Amino acid sequence: MRGSQFLGRLAMVVIPASGIALGSVAVSASGPFITGLTHVTTLGSTVPHNGDVNPYGMAVVNENWGRLVAGDVLVSNFNASSNFQGTGTTIVQMTPEGGRSVFAHITDHDVRGICTGGVGLTTSLGILQHRWVIVGSLPTSDGTSATAKAGCLIILDSDGRVVETLNNAYGINGPWDLTAVDRGADSVVFVTNVLNGTVAGNGAVVNRGTVVRLVLHTAGSADPWVVSSTVIGSGFAERTDPAALVVGPTGDAVNAAGTLFVADTADNRIAAIPNAFTRAGTALTGTDVTSNGWLNAPLGLTVAPNGDILTVNAGDGRIVETTPAGAQVAFKFLDTSGSPPGSGALFGLVVTPNRNGVYFVDDATNTFELLH
Repeated sequence: MRGSQFLGRLAMVVIPASGIALGSVAVSASGPFITGLTHVTTLGSTVPHNGDVNPYGMAVVNENWGRLVAGDVLVSNFNASSNFQGTGTTIVQMTPEGGRSVFAHITDHDVRGICTGGVGLTTSLGILQHRWVIVGSLPTSDGTSATAKAGCLIILDSDGRVVETLNNAYGINGPWDLTAVDRGADSVVFVTNVLNGTVAGNGAVVNRGTVVRLVLHTAGSADPWVVSSTVIGSGFAERTDPAALVVGPTGDAVNAAGTLFVADTADNRIAAIPNAFTRAGTALTGTDVTSNGWLNAPLGLTVAPNGDILTVNAGDGRIVETTPAGAQVAFKFLDTSGSPPGSGALFGLVVTPNRNGVYFVDDATNTFELLH
C-alpha cells in the first residue's frame, strides 16, 4: 500500500545511461554522494508470513548480538495484512542478499497496556549499544486517523523480547521517526511526535509537533532506563490525512557537530536544531536549512558519509541530497510508479555499512531496495 499521495513538483532532469534521473547544481570538488550511485536493485520482499505490509523504519545492525546479525537491516511494518494503517506488529530482519526473517512480532500483551492504543509500528526504529532495539508505535483500530492513539516507544532485547515501554509520561505522543546515538554508558534518542492535538484538529493543521530528546542508560546487564526527557523542538505543523494517516515532522538525524536535522514534512522543509545533545529547552521549529525546490513532502532522513543530508520524498519518489548549508545538490528518482509518479512509495532509508550506497524500503512494492 502507498502510505500517502502528494502532488509532485516538476524539475528539469537529465537521464544518464543508467536510466535513473539525476538532477544537480554546482557542488564541491568531491561532488554529491548520490551522484556516483547509478543503479537501484530490489533485494527482497519485506512481507513476513503473517502478511504485514507498509515497510517504514530501517536500522542497520552493526554487531552480532543475540539474533541480531552484523550487516543485516531491521525493517518495521506499519500495516497488518488487512492493509489498515497503524496495525502492523512485525520487525523483519533483512540480509544484504534479500533474505528475510522475523526479528520480533509484538502483541498488545507484550506492551501490557502501557502503550496507549496498542501496537502499530512506525518509522521510529533504532538500535542502542548494538543490543537493544527501540521502535515506535502509533496504533489505530481501523486504519483511520479518527482512531489513532498516542502509542509509545517499545524497547526489545537482542532476541526480540519486549523489555520496556515508554509512553506519554516521557513526552511520547505519536512517535513517527527517531534517530539514536550511543554516548558512553547512555544512548540519546531523538523522537519526532505527530499526535499533539492532531486528531482533534480533524484534518486542520495543528502547530504542535515535537522533537523529544530521551537519554537512556543502556550499558551493563540491566534493562534500559530513562535518565531524562527534554522537548528540544516544538510547534511543527502536523495534520491528519486520509491517505498518509498523519503528516508531521518525520525523519531526523544528528551530525558530528551536534546539529539535529528534521524533515518537516507538512511545511516541505528541512529544519536544523543546534546543540541537540546539550540544549535545555526547545528551539521551536529550528532554523531553515532548505525548503521547496526538489523537496516534495520529505519523510525519511539520514546523513550521508560526506556530511550532506539525504531525504526521500513522499510526493514524487525521489531521494534528494542537501548540504548542511542548504544547497540542494542532487536528486534521483527511486520509484516512478503510481499517480502522481512515485507518490507514497518511500519512507525509511539508511546508508549501507560499507558507506557506498543507500538501503531504502519501497512501500508501493513492499520491498527492500539498494541504491548503489
